[in-house]
Amino acid sequence: MENYIVSARKYRPATFSSVVGQKALTTTLKNSISKDRLAHAYLFCGSRGVGKTSCARIFAKTINCEHRTPDGEACNECVSCREFNKGNSLNIVELDAASNNGVDYMRELTEQVQVPPVNARYRVFIVDEVHMLSTQAFNAFLKTLEEPPHYVIFILATTEKHKIIPTILSRCQIYDFNRITIQDMVEHLQYIAGEEGISAEPAALNVIARKADGAMRDALSIFDQVAASSMGNVTYRSTVDNLNILDYEYYDRLVEAFLTADVPAALLIYKEIRDKGFDSQFFINGLAAHFRDLMVASSPSTIVLLEASDEARTAMASVAAKCTPAFLYKAMDLCNDADLNYRMASNKQLLVELTLIKLCQLLSPSHGESGAGEGRLRPIAKDSAPQSVVQAPSPAPKQAAATPVAYGPAPVKAPVAGAPKADYVPAPKTADRQRTTTLRTPGLSLKSSANRNDGGEESMTDNKPRRSSAFTDEQLKAAWGAIIEAHPKEHLLINAMRLAVPVRVEATRFGVTVESEAIRDAIAQSIDVLLSELRTRLDNDYINLEIVLNKGKATVTSLTDSEVFAVMKQHHPYLNTLIEDLHLTLQ
Repeated sequence: MENYIVSARKYRPATFSSVVGQKALTTTLKNSISKDRLAHAYLFCGSRGVGKTSCARIFAKTINCEHRTPDGEACNECVSCREFNKGNSLNIVELDAASNNGVDYMRELTEQVQVPPVNARYRVFIVDEVHMLSTQAFNAFLKTLEEPPHYVIFILATTEKHKIIPTILSRCQIYDFNRITIQDMVEHLQYIAGEEGISAEPAALNVIARKADGAMRDALSIFDQVAASSMGNVTYRSTVDNLNILDYEYYDRLVEAFLTADVPAALLIYKEIRDKGFDSQFFINGLAAHFRDLMVASSPSTIVLLEASDEARTAMASVAAKCTPAFLYKAMDLCNDADLNYRMASNKQLLVELTLIKLCQLLSPSHGESGAGEGRLRPIAKDSAPQSVVQAPSPAPKQAAATPVAYGPAPVKAPVAGAPKADYVPAPKTADRQRTTTLRTPGLSLKSSANRNDGGEESMTDNKPRRSSAFTDEQLKAAWGAIIEAHPKEHLLINAMRLAVPVRVEATRFGVTVESEAIRDAIAQSIDVLLSELRTRLDNDYINLEIVLNKGKATVTSLTDSEVFAVMKQHHPYLNTLIEDLHLTLQ
C-alpha cells in the first residue's frame, strides 16, 4: 500500500512555473540563469509558506542542469537533475540556522565551502532561517559571504529581514516574496482537488484561503484537514464547522440589527457567538474587518480590494448598499477602540456589549447630541411604529432661593391669594434653546412624539381647539404616578418625580418643590414631554408646572450622610465617646 503524502509535500513546486503567486520573481530568476548573470549571494525574504525554500531549491537545481528547456526550466534528465530528484546531490547543501546558530557552525560552513562541486558547475548552500544566527556567527560569516570561491552560491532565506545585520544585507541580492493572494490560492486548491478526485465548493476553498492568511503551505494543510473530515466532499458548511470559523451570516445579522437599532437582537447574537466558543477579541476584530469589507464593497471603484469570489463580492455589495459611508466609518472606529481597550478592560464582555449598543445607536438622529441619555422621558407609544427623536430643552439656569421656573402657557390670571410669591421665568425661546447645550446623561437616546414643537406645546397650526377639561388634585396625582409607572427604565427621572409631587397653585398652574439642583435638572430636562403627557392624560392644554428649588429649612431627603451624622452627634453627645472607643469612621 502506497504511503500517504500530505499535499504540502506532494504538490511542492518543482519548477518555476509551478510556483504559486510569485510570477515576477521567478521570471527574474529565470532570466538571470539564461543570461548567466548569477550573483554569489541571494537573500529570499517573505512570510511563511510563500515559497522561499522551494524557489531556492528550484534555482539551485536549474543552474546545475546540463540541458535546460527553452523556457528556462530544468530538464530532469541529466545526471545533476536525477541526483537532485533522488535527494543524493552533493552539490546542493541545505542548512538550518535555527538549530545551528553559533560561531562553530560558521567554521564548519567555511570548511565545506572549500570543497568543489562534483559533476556540476556550482555548489549551492541554502541557509534557512538565517536571521536566527548570533551576531558573532554573522560576523564570522561576513568574509566568506563577501568573497566565496567562484563555484559557490549562497541562498539565504528568512521571514524576518529586519533582524539581519546591514553588513549581511549589503552583500546579497534581495528578493522579497509576496503574500499569496486569495484568488491564486483558490485556483491552486481547485487544481489539487481535481488531481485528488475531491469535490470542493469555491466558497469553501475561499474560506480555506482566507484562513491561511497568505501562506500556501498553510492552505494545503487546512485543505487536507477539511477533506479528511468531510470524506472528500469539501462544502462551505463542513469547512466552517470543521475550522470553527465565524460565518459571514453572523456579521450580516449583526449589521441588520445595527441598521434597525435592535439592541436585544445584537446582544443575543453576541451571546450565540460566545456560546460557540469564539474569543470576544477575535469577534470584535472580525466585525471590524467585516465593516472594512463593506466599505470597499460599497463602491465599484474599490470593490477590487475585496479579496473574495465574484459571488461573495456581489453579496457583500448588496449589504453595503444598505449602509451609509458615515455609518461604516464610525462603526470601524468603534470596533477599533474596543480592540485597543480590550486588554485593559476588567469586564471584557461588558466592553463588547457596550460597543454593540453604540453601534445600534449610530443611525439614531440624536446620536452624538449632548441631550441623549437617561433621565429624558419617552412618551407612551400608542402603536409599534417608530417615533422620531427630538431634543429636549436644556435645564433651566440656576435660580435664586425659592425661585420657581415656570413651563407651559403664560398664566392668564394673577396668582391667587395665599400663593407663594415667585418670579415667573418663561420657557426659553426656540432660537435660544437651539444655542443651549443640554446635559449629557448616560443611557440610550429617548424618543418623543413628532407632533410637538420645540416649546413642548401641542402644535396649534392645525386650528384644533385647546382642551380644557376640569380635573381634581387626585386625578393629577394619579396621572403623575401613571407616568412614573409607564417609564420604568428612566431611573433618574422617575426617582426625581417620586421626590417631587406637584401642588396646585391655581386652576391649571402647579408648583413642584424639589430638594436639590439634581432633581430640578432631571425634571427640567424632560419638561416638554412631561407636560405633553400630563395634558394628554388630563385632557387639558392649559396645565403648566413651576419647579421650585427649596433652599429654606433642610429636610431629611436634602441632607447628605455627613450632615445627618453631624446632627445626630449634636443631639446625642455619647456618640462621640462611642466612636472614639471603637475607632469608627464614616465611610
